[in-house]
Amino acid sequence: MRLQKYLADCGVASRRQAEGLITQGLVQVNGQTVTEMGTKVSPGDVVTFKGQVVKPEGQKRYILYYKPIGEVTTVTDPEGRPTVMDHFRDFPVRLYPVGRLDFDSEGLLLLTNDGDLTRRLTHPSFEVEKRYIARASNQLSDEGLRALRAGVIIDGRKTAPAKVSVLRRDPFSTDILITIHEGRNRQIRKMVEAIGHQVVRLKRVQYGPIALGDMKRGEWRELSEEEVRSLG
Repeated sequence: MRLQKYLADCGVASRRQAEGLITQGLVQVNGQTVTEMGTKVSPGDVVTFKGQVVKPEGQKRYILYYKPIGEVTTVTDPEGRPTVMDHFRDFPVRLYPVGRLDFDSEGLLLLTNDGDLTRRLTHPSFEVEKRYIARASNQLSDEGLRALRAGVIIDGRKTAPAKVSVLRRDPFSTDILITIHEGRNRQIRKMVEAIGHQVVRLKRVQYGPIALGDMKRGEWRELSEEEVRSLG
């Protein structure tokens, strides 16, 4: 088994994230630091991450969490800010967030120790849709809405077409329901900025087939077996 898949099976990170951990020199196999891709792990090998022995998780767990504004979507934060993982320190398995939500965004966040599922949900090739409610400053024009639907240039690259519908519009703000399948950094905020407005509130309400529903901020629950199958 390749080392990055082994790390994913241990719940350390997704396969793609595990590759980064390996190149950073944070992983050892039988006491030897490994920094190159292609290393294979055999039965009996001892794998450590940051000095701690890691073994495949026997049970996969899947959590839906309503992230409030004011938490970072990382395991730790060098600035000492609250993280989503603060709520799961005593959970029986080590969980990791699936993708990210900005510090100043809220809504649906999935957490799991299933590295393969994390890869399927976050890798661009799978084009998993994510749906948000965004409040933009001032009144969005029809021209601006058409631009969002067609794709706009952010960070030197055009975004994929988005699905956009207006929920409410007045002279001071506009609420839109926007669906994208990319996962670029602060993508929706940058898309709205590209048409001359600012996002003043952003809430993710659906990830693939999983919807936030009527959950309240800070609440979490485990996904049902049916929901987990729908993600696969």
